[in-house]
Formats: sequence, structure tokens, C-alpha cells
Amino acid sequence: MATMITSWNPDKKHSDVERWICIYPAYLNNKKTLAQGRRLPKDICVENPTHQEIRDVLFPTGLRIGVENKLYPRERSKEMLHRGRIRVELKSDDGIPLKAEFPTRESVMKYIVEAIPKLKTRQNRPADQQPQAVQQGSNKAKGKKGRR
Repeated sequence: MATMITSWNPDKKHSDVERWICIYPAYLNNKKTLAQGRRLPKDICVENPTHQEIRDVLFPTGLRIGVENKLYPRERSKEMLHRGRIRVELKSDDGIPLKAEFPTRESVMKYIVEAIPKLKTRQNRPADQQPQAVQQGSNKAKGKKGRR
């Protein structure tokens, strides 16, 4: 996205970047509440998605996407992990959806939450997190001995 984004204008076409839909990782995060910005039901959302994962899932669909280094306004943490906004072009200039399977932003977000758990990086995650949980349990036992 080498073009500069300007303010919204009703005369802009659907192919202009300003008219593309925005997707923040917080929209799909099951750790967030509705007040914190989650847009889908908690039971179908994924745990802590990143903008890289969203981009990796949308790239094979053939939709035009753009990644921006923006922070979601409701996000309290300013860390790089929570940064990123994905823009997706849904409609052609005449207002017709580019892909029949993605007529709305909700359909795109539902596709993303179904596809993220299938990523190779996600399939390796639970095994990596299990040893950390075991270590935390052993640290708690050591702390109790010191309190006697």
C-alpha cells in the first residue's frame, strides 16, 4: 500500500483503500469481552490472534489485503504483539462482492477464525505451553514451604 490514505469521502470508490474493511485482531480474540472489542461469539473465536496470522489466512483467498501498523483504540497494551490492522477489499467499484463466499465482513471474520487453528504455527503451540504450566505448579509448591 504505497498510496497515502486520506480522509473518507462519499465519492470514493470501493477499490480505494479507505473503503476496504478493517479487521483488528481484537475482533477475533476469545480473551476479550464485547466491551473490549470482540465482534464474534466467544465460543468460535481464537486465543490471541495476531495480524500476521490473519494475513497468512487471507492471502490464499485471493482477496486484496493490506497490513497497517495501527493499534486498536480499545487495546490497553501498547506492545508490538497487539499492533496491526488488516484491510480487506470486499467489493468491486459497482458494489458487488468480489468473492461470492465473502459478501460481508462477518463472513470474512468467520472464515478467519475457522482457518487460524489450522495454521502450522497454531498446531505446535499447545505442546510448547504445556511445560510452562508444569513449571508454574512446582513454583507454587516451593512458595508454600517458605511461608511456614
